[in-house]
Amino acid sequence: MNVQEQIDTYIASQPEPKRIDMQALHQRILQVSPACKLWFNNGKNSEGKTIANPNIGYGFYTIKYADGTSREFYQIGISANTTGISVYILGIKDKTYLAQTYGKELGKASVTGYCIKFKMLKDINLDILEAAIRYGFEAQS
Repeated sequence: MNVQEQIDTYIASQPEPKRIDMQALHQRILQVSPACKLWFNNGKNSEGKTIANPNIGYGFYTIKYADGTSREFYQIGISANTTGISVYILGIKDKTYLAQTYGKELGKASVTGYCIKFKMLKDINLDILEAAIRYGFEAQS
Protein backbone atom coordinates (compact mmCIF):
# COMPACT_ATOMS: atom_id res chain seq x y z
CA MET A 1 0.00 0.00 0.00
CA ASN A 2 1.27 3.47 -0.78
CA VAL A 3 1.08 6.33 1.73
CA GLN A 4 -2.21 7.74 0.37
CA GLU A 5 -3.83 4.29 0.59
CA GLN A 6 -2.57 3.88 4.17
CA ILE A 7 -4.04 7.29 5.07
CA ASP A 8 -7.37 6.48 3.42
CA THR A 9 -7.55 3.11 5.21
CA TYR A 10 -6.67 4.69 8.56
CA ILE A 11 -9.31 7.42 8.23
CA ALA A 12 -11.92 4.88 7.02
CA SER A 13 -11.21 2.70 10.07
CA GLN A 14 -12.30 5.42 12.49
CA PRO A 15 -15.79 5.30 14.02
CA GLU A 16 -18.32 8.01 13.18
CA PRO A 17 -18.27 10.95 13.74
CA LYS A 18 -14.46 10.88 14.18
CA ARG A 19 -14.06 9.56 10.61
CA ILE A 20 -15.86 12.61 9.19
CA ASP A 21 -13.77 14.98 11.35
CA MET A 22 -10.49 13.27 10.41
CA GLN A 23 -11.36 13.43 6.70
CA ALA A 24 -12.34 17.11 6.97
CA LEU A 25 -9.14 17.93 8.85
CA HIS A 26 -7.04 15.98 6.33
CA GLN A 27 -8.62 17.93 3.46
CA ARG A 28 -8.15 21.26 5.24
CA ILE A 29 -4.45 20.61 5.83
CA LEU A 30 -4.04 19.68 2.16
CA GLN A 31 -5.73 22.99 1.22
CA VAL A 32 -3.19 24.85 3.38
CA SER A 33 -0.25 23.00 1.81
CA PRO A 34 -1.40 21.17 -1.34
CA ALA A 35 2.03 19.99 -2.45
CA CYS A 36 3.30 18.86 0.95
CA LYS A 37 4.93 15.48 1.47
CA LEU A 38 2.52 12.96 3.06
CA TRP A 39 3.56 10.49 5.74
CA PHE A 40 1.86 7.64 7.53
CA ASN A 41 3.16 6.14 10.76
CA ASN A 42 1.31 3.03 11.91
CA GLY A 43 2.49 3.52 15.50
CA LYS A 44 4.55 0.30 15.61
CA ASN A 45 8.23 -0.12 16.37
CA SER A 46 10.66 -2.32 14.40
CA GLU A 47 9.44 -5.42 16.28
CA GLY A 48 5.82 -4.71 15.32
CA LYS A 49 4.83 -3.67 18.85
CA THR A 50 2.35 -0.76 19.10
CA ILE A 51 4.08 2.15 20.81
CA ALA A 52 1.89 5.09 19.70
CA ASN A 53 -1.36 5.93 17.96
CA PRO A 54 -1.10 5.78 14.16
CA ASN A 55 -0.68 9.24 12.67
CA ILE A 56 -0.76 11.10 9.38
CA GLY A 57 2.04 13.56 8.68
CA TYR A 58 2.32 16.55 6.36
CA GLY A 59 5.37 18.43 5.09
CA PHE A 60 8.87 17.75 6.34
CA TYR A 61 11.76 19.26 8.21
CA THR A 62 15.15 18.00 9.27
CA ILE A 63 15.70 17.15 12.91
CA LYS A 64 19.33 17.67 13.92
CA TYR A 65 20.62 15.71 16.88
CA ALA A 66 23.43 16.67 19.28
CA ASP A 67 25.64 13.85 17.93
CA GLY A 68 25.58 15.48 14.49
CA THR A 69 23.14 13.05 12.91
CA SER A 70 19.85 14.13 11.43
CA ARG A 71 16.64 12.74 9.98
CA GLU A 72 13.56 14.02 8.19
CA PHE A 73 10.21 14.10 9.94
CA TYR A 74 6.83 15.68 9.28
CA GLN A 75 5.93 19.23 10.38
CA ILE A 76 2.21 18.71 11.01
CA GLY A 77 0.57 15.49 12.18
CA ILE A 78 -2.92 14.31 13.06
CA SER A 79 -3.96 11.30 15.03
CA ALA A 80 -7.16 9.83 16.38
CA ASN A 81 -7.03 8.99 20.08
CA THR A 82 -9.47 7.54 22.60
CA THR A 83 -10.94 10.94 23.48
CA GLY A 84 -10.80 12.72 20.13
CA ILE A 85 -8.18 14.05 17.74
CA SER A 86 -4.66 15.36 18.25
CA VAL A 87 -2.93 17.82 15.92
CA TYR A 88 0.84 17.93 16.25
CA ILE A 89 2.79 21.01 15.20
CA LEU A 90 6.41 19.98 15.39
CA GLY A 91 9.68 21.83 15.31
CA ILE A 92 8.55 24.92 17.22
CA LYS A 93 11.38 26.04 19.48
CA ASP A 94 9.24 28.07 21.93
CA LYS A 95 7.13 25.47 23.75
CA THR A 96 4.74 28.16 25.06
CA TYR A 97 3.99 29.69 21.64
CA LEU A 98 0.98 27.57 20.62
CA ALA A 99 -0.83 27.95 23.94
CA GLN A 100 -0.10 31.69 24.22
CA THR A 101 -0.92 32.52 20.60
CA TYR A 102 -3.88 30.23 19.82
CA GLY A 103 -5.04 28.65 23.08
CA LYS A 104 -7.63 31.20 24.19
CA GLU A 105 -9.34 31.46 20.80
CA LEU A 106 -9.33 27.76 19.85
CA GLY A 107 -12.36 26.72 21.85
CA LYS A 108 -12.64 23.41 23.73
CA ALA A 109 -9.07 22.21 23.21
CA SER A 110 -6.02 21.48 25.33
CA VAL A 111 -2.78 22.94 24.00
CA THR A 112 0.72 21.83 24.97
CA GLY A 113 4.10 22.72 23.52
CA TYR A 114 3.41 20.95 20.24
CA CYS A 115 -0.04 19.32 20.50
CA ILE A 116 -3.60 20.61 20.14
CA LYS A 117 -6.10 18.03 21.39
CA PHE A 118 -9.88 18.26 21.07
CA LYS A 119 -12.89 15.97 21.07
CA MET A 120 -14.62 17.06 17.83
CA LEU A 121 -14.07 19.68 15.13
CA LYS A 122 -17.35 21.38 16.10
CA ASP A 123 -15.81 22.13 19.53
CA ILE A 124 -13.07 24.35 18.12
CA ASN A 125 -12.57 27.41 15.94
CA LEU A 126 -11.32 25.89 12.67
CA ASP A 127 -9.91 29.19 11.41
CA ILE A 128 -7.69 29.46 14.51
CA LEU A 129 -6.59 25.81 14.14
CA GLU A 130 -5.77 26.52 10.49
CA ALA A 131 -3.72 29.56 11.52
CA ALA A 132 -1.72 27.37 13.93
CA ILE A 133 -1.17 24.78 11.18
CA ARG A 134 -0.05 27.50 8.74
CA TYR A 135 2.37 28.75 11.38
CA GLY A 136 3.73 25.22 11.76
CA PHE A 137 4.43 24.92 8.04
CA GLU A 138 5.97 28.42 7.84
CA ALA A 139 8.11 28.04 10.97
CA GLN A 140 10.15 25.32 9.26
CA SER A 141 10.29 26.82 5.76
